[in-house]
Amino acid sequence: MLIGKNATTDGSIIIGRNEDDKPNCAKHLAFHEEKYIPNNHFKSNLNKFEMDLPTHRYAYSSTPNWSDKKGVYEESGIIEEAMVTCILPYVKTAREAITCFAKIIKGHTAGESDGILFTDPKEAWYFEIGTAHYWVAQRIPDDCYAVAANELAIQEIDFNDSDNFITAPGLQKFVEEHNLWPNNRPFNWRRIFGTHNLLDLTYNTARVWTDQRILSPSIKQEPSSFDILFIQKADHPISITDAQRVLRDHYDGTKYDVANPVNKDTAVYRPISVDFTEESHLLQLKGKDWIHWLSLGITCQNVYVPFYPQGSVVPSFYRHGKDKYASNSAYWIYKEAQVLADRSWKDYGLQLYQARNATQQKLSQMRAEYDVKVDKEKDPAKKLDLINKANKDLAHTAVKDYQELIGKLITKQIKKSPLHFRRAPDL
Repeated sequence: MLIGKNATTDGSIIIGRNEDDKPNCAKHLAFHEEKYIPNNHFKSNLNKFEMDLPTHRYAYSSTPNWSDKKGVYEESGIIEEAMVTCILPYVKTAREAITCFAKIIKGHTAGESDGILFTDPKEAWYFEIGTAHYWVAQRIPDDCYAVAANELAIQEIDFNDSDNFITAPGLQKFVEEHNLWPNNRPFNWRRIFGTHNLLDLTYNTARVWTDQRILSPSIKQEPSSFDILFIQKADHPISITDAQRVLRDHYDGTKYDVANPVNKDTAVYRPISVDFTEESHLLQLKGKDWIHWLSLGITCQNVYVPFYPQGSVVPSFYRHGKDKYASNSAYWIYKEAQVLADRSWKDYGLQLYQARNATQQKLSQMRAEYDVKVDKEKDPAKKLDLINKANKDLAHTAVKDYQELIGKLITKQIKKSPLHFRRAPDL
């Protein structure tokens, strides 16, 4: 999701996504320092893509996989696992990122269809790859928001509006030569290069529908519609809590809610919040105030920790974890609470939600208090120390609260064993 600065409650730009793959792949938090790297070169572990990179790498934060054997995923052409590593540290604006990406695709092609979010404190852009050589990018209007699932989302392109659209060279000519779209109709990227099948109806369109159901409830539409708009206006200013609510959604409050026992094993639509979400993040930018909101595991059952991306020291719990349970891993601690609550949603779901909400409120308050301290500190070295302390305290608070929740859930479930036997008090 992408939210323009005039569509939010505080004037910040917000972008975010859920990274879905496996239910047991630990994600870490990483802070990469600014540095000069001689002979800087990237080589993919997943295909034959490789390229030389600039020697000057800017500082950035990321959430890499615990192992790079199947790709870095900081988040023969460039694919998703390489995009952050090869673009983010070498650009300063969203438009620079688009130019950089375009050059990579021109020289190496793209290895998959994909959607990429770019933002800086001034504007947000959504970049979509349709084929190995052809792509488009659209600027999100400042007073609007946009959401996309696993399908091409951008609709009509105005090739004369360079302020809001950037496209691959030769795109119009390619479409015309292959008779993909009539010249007398507005150029509709989604219709030309996208899919419109049963899988989209069950897997994709409903997620866009429920996003807009939350943020624009006055708009009445169906979850199975192929005509849901990509760019939309919200009924009210969007807060960071609203954005978190969207990425936590499982059709709450509708007949499609997958957490409702009635829908067990018969769910019609794939929800946004699923058990195979590895991490979810929201990047909030306003001037020089940046927040990397990070949630590990199932979004609806976990908190978003408001990290300072300018940090240099990763909190211990966010450096550990692989594909098997580990008690020193934030990812697995959150997973443990989720597994315990999932044993009986009706018995423990509310307890988890209450703990999550209380911790989320606590983290937001802590971040606000640290913001005041960080803003007052003018010495760069002391400011960095303060930021690292803040990140450590935020991480520790979230993990500690979930460890306490785990203890309560285990204690509450002691008598739920199938071997439990009622006996007379005098025996």
